[in-house]
Amino acid sequence: MSVNVQELNRRVQDMRASLGPLLSEIERVIVGQRVMIERLLISLLTGGHVLLEGVPGLAKTLAVRTLASSLRVQFSRIQFTPDLLPADVVGTQIYNPRTGEFSVKQGPVFANLVLADEINRAPAKVQSALLEAMQEKQVTIGDRSFTLPQPFMVLATQNPIEQEGTYPLPEAQVDRFMLKLKIGYPTRDDELAILNRMATVGAQPAAKPILGPEDVFEFRKVVDQIYVDEKIKRYIVDIVHATRRPEEFGLKLGQYIQYGASPRATINLALAAKASAFLDGRGYVTPQDIKTIGYDVLRHRVIISYEAEAEDITSEKVVKDILDNLKVP
Repeated sequence: MSVNVQELNRRVQDMRASLGPLLSEIERVIVGQRVMIERLLISLLTGGHVLLEGVPGLAKTLAVRTLASSLRVQFSRIQFTPDLLPADVVGTQIYNPRTGEFSVKQGPVFANLVLADEINRAPAKVQSALLEAMQEKQVTIGDRSFTLPQPFMVLATQNPIEQEGTYPLPEAQVDRFMLKLKIGYPTRDDELAILNRMATVGAQPAAKPILGPEDVFEFRKVVDQIYVDEKIKRYIVDIVHATRRPEEFGLKLGQYIQYGASPRATINLALAAKASAFLDGRGYVTPQDIKTIGYDVLRHRVIISYEAEAEDITSEKVVKDILDNLKVP
């Protein structure tokens, strides 16, 4: 199939320009954290879910709320706590003694954008309540299944698991997040800007709605059309396969990897790379797009071994070795 790259570039650049006001509105509230904001936009452009990890106070929750406020969509926030029940997330059946029938009360997961705040504060059975919603875009309550509104995204925050009172997320759920972001401290200049903007009672700015669901769907149509060359596709597959059988690519990482990335990583890496190219105003994916987004797609999908932990080697280090040493097309 022939692709008119120049025409596609023009279309992407036009659509990217119309995304500018949304980005500006978010940055009017959030100081710095440009990478986090761009990754949230990538999730919006692809419909993927995002897990944001960082110590308290780094504007994780604020960033998600700001994104929701800048969109004309239904937003709900679920505060995960140790005593939360699955029914508190997805909903439950309520018995009516007068009629002798059950009615369904839908939970807060029935929204376009769901903030699962401090998701690792709740036990595994509650975290797993999101599995069907995240993958199938539906929820089963009793013997009935309910389709979730579209667009639908779960944006979850968590504190590092070393902190007291947290539960590690099940691998099956972690794999359903397209991206896992590690949020760091702001720079000195950014923190000074935060101080000047926020250190006044009632001074916190609020974002205004810029785009609606119909705009999001239009953006996604253009992202779907972004060209991915066959060599780039093979590069993506090689990266994911290198997390499973690194020795086939001349990488001495086998003793550090317990489980490699799943095929879901291959799909998400391609989708995220398309969205990254869109944010750069290009109608085609480059190897640099893959490298740029690769850490966020793979860091939570590569399960390291005990040997790696003993030698203080993280999954990010493994991913870095793969991206640095794998042959680029």
